[in-house]
Amino acid sequence: MKPRVATAWLGGCSGCHMSFLDMDERLIELADRIELVYSPIADVKEFPPNVDVALVEGAVTNSENHEMAHIIRRNARFVVSFGDCATTGNVTAMRNRFTSEQIQQRAYIELADLNPQLPSEYTTLAQLLTTARPLHEVIPVDAYLHGCPPTADQIWFTVSELLAGRVPVLPPAYLRYG
Repeated sequence: MKPRVATAWLGGCSGCHMSFLDMDERLIELADRIELVYSPIADVKEFPPNVDVALVEGAVTNSENHEMAHIIRRNARFVVSFGDCATTGNVTAMRNRFTSEQIQQRAYIELADLNPQLPSEYTTLAQLLTTARPLHEVIPVDAYLHGCPPTADQIWFTVSELLAGRVPVLPPAYLRYG
């Protein structure tokens, strides 16, 4: 039985997933070795149970991210903080010097071209958290994959180590921050 692998995208730019796709022909080899059960690059609507490895990109920035982080942790045996937004907050956390009200005022009133108004009900738009937080501040994380974004080689190394049953210990050259 192939290991069940998931990738998730919280508050970030999707650069980590773009680097994942940059593994190019190694994706074919990876497809032979894993079952990709959840990812923004696949059309799966709900995070499934019994995931062996979850690579989680992005900081926890809103109520939807917070809920998803907990769903991932409940359903994944091994969680990897995937990229600098997930490991440190990185660029996403630059908003932390402003209040949620200031952010919404700027986005929905000051920069609006038509119909400037604050969202009054969070039915289609997740409510911002007070601060953007790295993943490990919300759920326990088992490993960290640094980089903004991590390179395809870093991702390949990390996934290969996990598939071999080893916790990845990244070489010093891979321990860089964006």
